Amino acid sequence: MAGPREAVVEAALGKLDLDAKARLLAGQDMWSLPALPEIGLKSLVMSDGPIGVRGVRWTADDPSVALPSPTALAASWDPELAHRAGVLLAQEARRKGVHVLLAPTVNLHRSPLGGRHFEAYSEDPYLTGRIGVGYVEGVQSGGVGTTVKHFVANDAETDRFTVDNLISRRTLRELYLAPFELIVENAHPWGVMTAYNTVNGTTMTEHRYLVNEILRGEWGFDGFNVSDWTAARSTVGAIEGGLDVAMPGPKTVYGEALARAVRDGEVEEATVDTAVRNVLRLAARVGILDGAEPVVAEAQLPSPVDGEALAREIARRSFVLVRNENDALPLKPNGTVALLGAAARDARVLGGGSAIVFPHHVVSPLDGLTAALPEGTLTYAVGADPNTELADADKGFELRAVCRDAAGQVIGSASAPSGQVRWMGADLPDGVTHDTLHTVELTGTFTPRDTGRHTFGIKGLGAFTLAVDGTMYYDDVQRPLKDDPFSSFFGAPEPRARVDLTAGTPVEVSLTYVVSFSENRDLKVIGFTLVHQEPRRDPDELIAEAAESARLADTAVVVVATTERVESEGYDRTDLRLPGRQDDLVHAVAAANPNTVVIVNSGSPVELPWRDDVAAVLLGWFPGQEAGAALADVLTGTHEPGGRLPTTWGSLTDAPVTRVVPENGELPYSEGIFIGYRAWEKEGRTPSYPFGHGLGYTDWSYESIEAETEAESEGGGTSVTVRVTNSGARHGREVVQVYLAPADTDPVTAPERPARWLAGFAGVEAGPGESAEVIVELPRRAFEIWDETANSWAVVKGSYEIHAGRSIADRRVVTTINV
Repeated sequence: MAGPREAVVEAALGKLDLDAKARLLAGQDMWSLPALPEIGLKSLVMSDGPIGVRGVRWTADDPSVALPSPTALAASWDPELAHRAGVLLAQEARRKGVHVLLAPTVNLHRSPLGGRHFEAYSEDPYLTGRIGVGYVEGVQSGGVGTTVKHFVANDAETDRFTVDNLISRRTLRELYLAPFELIVENAHPWGVMTAYNTVNGTTMTEHRYLVNEILRGEWGFDGFNVSDWTAARSTVGAIEGGLDVAMPGPKTVYGEALARAVRDGEVEEATVDTAVRNVLRLAARVGILDGAEPVVAEAQLPSPVDGEALAREIARRSFVLVRNENDALPLKPNGTVALLGAAARDARVLGGGSAIVFPHHVVSPLDGLTAALPEGTLTYAVGADPNTELADADKGFELRAVCRDAAGQVIGSASAPSGQVRWMGADLPDGVTHDTLHTVELTGTFTPRDTGRHTFGIKGLGAFTLAVDGTMYYDDVQRPLKDDPFSSFFGAPEPRARVDLTAGTPVEVSLTYVVSFSENRDLKVIGFTLVHQEPRRDPDELIAEAAESARLADTAVVVVATTERVESEGYDRTDLRLPGRQDDLVHAVAAANPNTVVIVNSGSPVELPWRDDVAAVLLGWFPGQEAGAALADVLTGTHEPGGRLPTTWGSLTDAPVTRVVPENGELPYSEGIFIGYRAWEKEGRTPSYPFGHGLGYTDWSYESIEAETEAESEGGGTSVTVRVTNSGARHGREVVQVYLAPADTDPVTAPERPARWLAGFAGVEAGPGESAEVIVELPRRAFEIWDETANSWAVVKGSYEIHAGRSIADRRVVTTINV
């Protein structure tokens, strides 16, 4: 590691006294580390998140490109596309003055109930790792650091601050650590984020074995290790456990407490030096340490990326066509289309929680199809609304957050899209400080789209007043249900006013919050939201209107969706049903028109009880800001839906692994290595749609497969060659998936393994009638298991079947090798 950059790091480290070192590791505020001018160190800035760079301010005054959700990106099965996404995000980060992106999330889809499912890539560790490698390499090619998270096993949200996940060492190695290992050893990320949860009795911010011995010792990680926000519990345990930075600052378990621990003899200063060295190395890499050349010089930065075009491409490459009877898609030219569903008008483009960004614009399915289809061929009806609860104040609202001091004088303001105020630490409007801020008033107008009784409410904690059209409806305090500093962001909204309004007639709206912080809370969080619900028409009437519209059209396109109260950071799901009367809507529309196409706008699996009754089903994930434009591209046939499932879709009653709720603080991963498709196959259950499934608009035939294994001295991998032919009528892209299966397992002596597992994949494009040979490299690790007795990886020798095909369930050709 020695070199000019390391020499600068060592020289800078040698100039710092203990207090400066401890202060650096504590952070300076919500999103940054302090500058140390004495060594030429500028302030290092971090930002969420995985699908867009929010920057240090949670405000629409500085909008961001919003890419499709991570699960959507993984559905492309294309590490190169992930690389391009990373390049764009680095470009966005540099524009916003951000040095480190707090992404990617590479936890696994252990249970379909995981609330943050949409923010992770897949149920499979190899696919997760490959997409993560592309993403990290792309971001860091732009000179911006990444933090691979959440290390490790932060796979659910219930009691995430305290849960102790009990996981065998083999399961850890083969599943939950595997994506991190693949990314660390191949993409060399400059950062890792340790999780809130505990693993096998030790909280992750203090886990010497997993952080010091495995992450750094075995894998050679030389970046910085930052805690998830407020995750660090203790000073000595954290620094000895390999945690470099405790965020957010400045009042954390480091700072003065760390300096005192050194002076009291509880911690060696050399241990602190190791952490500071890791931070300075990161600073040198991103170019904010004087005298050190950044890893990527200005002249070496990638060419600028068109964010709108890439967001649109990723979305259509992520859409998974899981059913297409009688070629219902693409839509027939000049046919009439009935577009149905509230989500067609108000698309859900990203998940809830820290992943939220404010896009420049959002193209809804209604917008996209209106622009793409000939005039007069498209009709629209609401049909059913997924928002059975209050939702963020969005359509029709024009609001600003006005800050006042104790005397009532205005000291600053900011825009408030969707009625949200989300300020953390020093993230305040210009000219505003916590010392002067007394109240925040969301004020402006609301112009209703519909006549009737509108409901207004508040999501947040503390003292509020709410007035609509000059009448005060609420003046009281909303109190917390649990001691979570972020519960004001993720908690349930409370209805506080019901007001009769007329469509098109604007009214004044005011929501005022009195700023206060609990005595023992150093983290200053100001988070509240004005929420709203439009008049509730008779749902049976809405469904009947939609069914009649469908009856009169050549094709009915129904968009169904989840909501932020279904999929978000902060809580897990309790079922997989679509909210509201959306299932009833689809049943009614399909009965009225057999040529019904359903678009599923969700970040993770939902139950589809009508799937066999409709002509086509397209899984659209959370498709980012260009949602409607990309959907129009695919529905009209301009582009093919290119996605394959990165996770199994099935019903909750059939899902083999579902538990996310701890018992007495513990959550045993008793299923071991059997999650996702591995568990479905072990239990002999058939899901709605299997892992890897996706149809596209053409057909593929698999002609042959050959395999050749390298000598162990050359790495011991296997090269698989698969010949495929595009047997359809149009150009297309295929994802050739290769699965390994033990061919001669002795049930008595052989270790328990899945029936088969993903070992490699590669994409290929071809025109009608064209053939292509696809080479898929299988790493040696694909043939290994973790031997808990020897505490090492071991090749399981014997005969293996190598299958190639279109999904875990659709395997077309097979060959056998001996290892």
